[in-house]
Amino acid sequence: MNNSQQRGSTERSQVRRAELIAIGRKLFADTSYDALSMDDIARQAGVAKGLIYYYFTSKRGYYLAIIEQSVAELVARARSDTDLPPAERVHRTIDGYLRYAEHHQAAYRTIVTGGVGFDAQVLAIHHAVREELLGAIADGAYGRRDMPPLARLALVGWLSSVEGVTLDWLDHFQPDRDAVRELLARTLRSALCVIQEFEPGWPAPHSL
Repeated sequence: MNNSQQRGSTERSQVRRAELIAIGRKLFADTSYDALSMDDIARQAGVAKGLIYYYFTSKRGYYLAIIEQSVAELVARARSDTDLPPAERVHRTIDGYLRYAEHHQAAYRTIVTGGVGFDAQVLAIHHAVREELLGAIADGAYGRRDMPPLARLALVGWLSSVEGVTLDWLDHFQPDRDAVRELLARTLRSALCVIQEFEPGWPAPHSL
């Protein structure tokens, strides 16, 4: 096989893998990991079960690939819009977070609650998402990502509350997403004011 044929084969393989991930995202959108067997997945996806094993090795590998792809979009959204005013960037980050949780409920619950049992890979994904969101919020609030330890702890506490609020919201969908976004934005402002009390060199921005 020459180089051109190899590139074509690799590209087709990447496209096929991406197609399977897109199918899996729909299947797992509102369905837990344990609720779908590989036979169920293959049947609903309209593919041979062996094809999924070929690309992802196992059901767990398939599910992790789906979660990682979904989370990559959330992280990309948090990194985007750097030319917007800080307040709008923060609101967009919070809104994107809630939209992701709403449209990928099963994956979101898996990430926040630690996955299937104690899953080190899911915990690593959760850690990466947290770090990116903390960085995005700090960048929007202060224009920089490095923070004093106490400021970081305050934002970690806020983000933990965000996860709890979001999980409960997914159970009831009351109030609507706009109200939840505003609630989270206001509690963020409160956290930033507390940071200012302990770290005067890190004043809470007036625009948030």
